[in-house]
Amino acid sequence: MAASLDDELELDNQDYYSLLNVRKEATQDELKASYRRLCMLYHPDKHRDPELKSQAEQLFNQVHQAYEVLSDPQSRAIYDIFGKKGLEVEGWEIVERKRTPVEIREEYERLQREREERRLQQRTNPKGTISVGVDATDLFDRYDEDFEEMPGGGFPHIEINRMHISQSIEAPLTNSDTAMLSGSLSTHNGNGGGNINMTVRRVTSAKGWGELEFGAGDILGPLFGMKVFRNLTPRCFLTAQCGMQFSPRGVRPSCSLMTARHLDQNTMGYLQWRWGPHSSMTTSVVRDTKTSHFTLALQLGVPHSYLMMSYQYKFQDEDQTKVKGSIKTGWFGTVVEYGAERKISRHSVLAATVSVGVPQGVTLKIRLARANQTYLFPVHLTDQLLPSAVFYATVGPLLVYMAIHRLVIIPYTCSQKQQNLELQRKSSEVDMVKKKQEAESAVLLMQESVRRIIEGEESKMGLIILNAWYGKFVTDNSVRQERAQVIDVTVPLQCLVKDSKLILTEASKAGLPGFYDPCVGEDKSLKLLYQFRGVMHQVLSADTEALRIPKQSHRIDAEA
Repeated sequence: MAASLDDELELDNQDYYSLLNVRKEATQDELKASYRRLCMLYHPDKHRDPELKSQAEQLFNQVHQAYEVLSDPQSRAIYDIFGKKGLEVEGWEIVERKRTPVEIREEYERLQREREERRLQQRTNPKGTISVGVDATDLFDRYDEDFEEMPGGGFPHIEINRMHISQSIEAPLTNSDTAMLSGSLSTHNGNGGGNINMTVRRVTSAKGWGELEFGAGDILGPLFGMKVFRNLTPRCFLTAQCGMQFSPRGVRPSCSLMTARHLDQNTMGYLQWRWGPHSSMTTSVVRDTKTSHFTLALQLGVPHSYLMMSYQYKFQDEDQTKVKGSIKTGWFGTVVEYGAERKISRHSVLAATVSVGVPQGVTLKIRLARANQTYLFPVHLTDQLLPSAVFYATVGPLLVYMAIHRLVIIPYTCSQKQQNLELQRKSSEVDMVKKKQEAESAVLLMQESVRRIIEGEESKMGLIILNAWYGKFVTDNSVRQERAQVIDVTVPLQCLVKDSKLILTEASKAGLPGFYDPCVGEDKSLKLLYQFRGVMHQVLSADTEALRIPKQSHRIDAEA
């Protein structure tokens, strides 16, 4: 759980270390010196103009907040590990003050668990399946020589002969107990029925869980069952299940036992034994890799025994396309299936499978999965092995999908992408405008301080920043047509000069007072032209590169 919670901890755009221009290993003295200097610069009492005073208050509060966090060892440890989001978790005020990052992480995970427990009552996990069976045998059997045409017209007779609807929800009771309620309704050729089940699951430890099931229906009668799962070793687990079905014919007990073992990193072996109305022994091997899925299964039982083999190939494309094929043979006959599956939107997957068998005939199965809801449409085409039925079952869905994909899905997804990009662009523009206004306000507040600093540096032939630019520079002739995206940061950098020195840490410069990011997501640099002791210097530094000036290597040759 902790790992999933860490994914929510995205760091805020504002970096406290960059704002104070200190190293991540800065001492309390370094923090205090930087804080005092910025307070003198942004203190609201130094400005009489109402607008400047308001801007100074905002910047002063940001600096004060950054100093409060970094000067407190506990808050600083939380911020270093989890960022500003970690400081917003409720409960830190009652936690004993820890010293090490490991202890801080343990406390944070405990508080997150408590927050998850408070959310348990608000969570459900609804799942549902709707299956609609279609009898379309009149499309092909009417051309058979033995077919007797029904009076009343020449159109094929297509009907829905079966339907099944099931739904389930989960209701967490405690951190280890979960109740599940499920129900289903079925109808076939005018006859139907339904049932409802209640299951309570308890996680007993990290190695296992157990559940009790209670059910009732209008056909089979009440049901009582129990299921247990247990990890025997890190590579092997066991599942045991038993139940009692109370029907008009009496009590029908059943039992099953399954054990599984990791044969290697991608392969699982299963052995299952069932006892009851359909007793059997099944063994199977499943190999699942990044590009394929293979299953081999053998079942010996009453009344059905079979051998089954299936293979699925996974294309490494954006739509997660999969093609699959399988063969299954046993006492009931032989069935060959082939089909494909593809992701058609962010939460939807469409699949089509053709089933050809003796004596089952030809059936086209269409499945649409949308989030936790599944819609199944098995269309029975013929009871015989007709090549025409196989051809149309294969080509028909492919042509329909290509038409829908080109005329509906592609325009829809493109429209959605454009809308998302537009929202992101507007959000980025709003954020950039806000940051730009804050930077411009900071520059206005720095003017008086910069004037005094320049006078002091000129009097002793010290460090004068002549020009400074920050952003994306275009230097390659091949991309000369691109527009450079830079901002003037001469005033902010001159304001950071102290004792004829300018020291910048390895943090991104976009967080410095008077700076903002003019090209989000792009590689940025800092270019300076400065004068020290009457000599011109120049340097180009990467955004996250520590910089210390003046430096002899930055000196511009007089002839150049």
